[in-house]
Amino acid sequence: MKLILHYMLRYKRYLLLNLLGVCSFALVELGIPTLIARMINGGVMTGDKAYIYQTGAVLMAVALAGALGSMLLGYCSAKISTSITRDIRSDVFRRVQQFSPSEMSRFGVSSLIVRTGNDAFQIQMFVNVLLRTAMLTPMMILFSFSLTFMTSIRLSLVILATLPVIFLGIFWVTRIADPLSEKQQEKLDELNRISKENLLGVRVVRSFNNDAWELSRFSSANDAYTGYSRKVFRLMMLTQPTFFFLMNLAILAIFWIAASMIQAGAMQAGSLVAFQDYVFHAMFSTMLFCTVLVMYPKAAVSARRIAEILETESLIRDAGEAAGAEPSAETGALTLTFDHVTFVYPDGEEAVLKDISFEARSGETVAFIGSTGSGKSTLISLIPRFYDAASGRILLNGRDLRDYPLKELRRKIGFIPQKANLFSGTIRENLSFAKPGASDEELCEALKTAQGYDFVMNQKDGLDTEISEGGSNFSGGQKQRLSIARALVGKPDIYIFDDSFSALDFATDARLRQALKPVTRQAITLIVAQRVSTIMHADRILVLDNGRLAGCGTHRQLLESCPIYREIAASQLSEEELTYEA
Repeated sequence: MKLILHYMLRYKRYLLLNLLGVCSFALVELGIPTLIARMINGGVMTGDKAYIYQTGAVLMAVALAGALGSMLLGYCSAKISTSITRDIRSDVFRRVQQFSPSEMSRFGVSSLIVRTGNDAFQIQMFVNVLLRTAMLTPMMILFSFSLTFMTSIRLSLVILATLPVIFLGIFWVTRIADPLSEKQQEKLDELNRISKENLLGVRVVRSFNNDAWELSRFSSANDAYTGYSRKVFRLMMLTQPTFFFLMNLAILAIFWIAASMIQAGAMQAGSLVAFQDYVFHAMFSTMLFCTVLVMYPKAAVSARRIAEILETESLIRDAGEAAGAEPSAETGALTLTFDHVTFVYPDGEEAVLKDISFEARSGETVAFIGSTGSGKSTLISLIPRFYDAASGRILLNGRDLRDYPLKELRRKIGFIPQKANLFSGTIRENLSFAKPGASDEELCEALKTAQGYDFVMNQKDGLDTEISEGGSNFSGGQKQRLSIARALVGKPDIYIFDDSFSALDFATDARLRQALKPVTRQAITLIVAQRVSTIMHADRILVLDNGRLAGCGTHRQLLESCPIYREIAASQLSEEELTYEA
């Protein structure tokens, strides 16, 4: 509830207007029965037509005021609830953007989507009902019970007898609904995860003819979610008929007692009509308030799930946010130094990188090679601070990377992942990620260097060609070249190629590496590769084996001094290439 109140207090003006609408609506709803009772007792029973017309006119004015109050109440509750949902989603999205891969793995993409969408919607529904009824019903209950006691104390005791039963029922429902709602949202996470996996891996599923297994897996998760949803809905639906049953029993008892009171002259017919309306408002308002309480467990679960995201701090601390640091004015050559770096994943036990030390300078190309799982991609992910080293230091011009503001540090880096991630939109929008507002000349120059100019310009719309979701309308090699061009547009100081040439044929790979030389002459270039031909011309090659540095040198030096590198090279190169003088 603390989270919901925090967001509601952002809209104090609308809350005051909502309260005004509540007050006017409540006074009108309770004023109309009073006016009708007076009309019956003072006009209908005596035949005074003037009094009837006069009271009727007041009744019409009160009804009009009630309509305006109801409209104001509806507008304010809708405005606040939708605005709160918008703010929650914006804050959650902003927080997720700050997460490191550790936090992303902890929550999971599917759960984050559900929390941003469904959980925020549950809060919206609860706030809307809260503002429309929960603020109204306490006032209605208070005034209705006051008026019933003023009308007849004897009849009011019947109403009081039903309240303990109602509140015991509320307590029982909320106790059961809370764990059911939490399980329901967890199963929705699982359902979303399975759907996402199936849609992304649809080619794998079909190629293995495994549709039946996927259908069974989805049906199992779907049935589990349906089961919990059914239990929650049944529990909520049970409350309304129960409350109406109690209310009708109370009204039946009231009419039974009132009949004898009217016969004895202790009560007038108009007073009974007014009392009946007061009872209806009191009982119905109690039922509405109970409905809000029944909805609360589901909203509370959603609020806890959202608060968990908003309260999670990234393991990667931003020096700029912590200390208010200004961007440094570094110019000239850069030096990147790994000083006895060891790294352990946050949820891991054994070090993935162990005592890694090397240095790279502007104008140099440093390559990394090794068997699968040797730690190559992990090593380069420490440079843009996707993770932080467990021990040792990574220095840029003698300054620890952890002392840089993240924006400043990452502005210096052009990171090209192995799996090219393209966003839906145009090619122009994707290439402008690193430099918004880049000119067509800059974009075309980057495409030419990345060997992507021809296939882009052969498209009907050129740079304005639409990229479908995930870049599915381009091949793997085309997506890699677009990803490389996107990094080149920003002209960073450090280029990181994480096996970014794997989808290219040998000829395109060679042309691309040749075109990159003049572009990256003043930058540090780091390349992770599996193909020896891609890195054999590098100034320095680092061979990794089980997280340790097994060799360092040029292609020729490693052939002579590093058995691991010689074995990798021998499996890929001809005898002529092995004896090549790099």
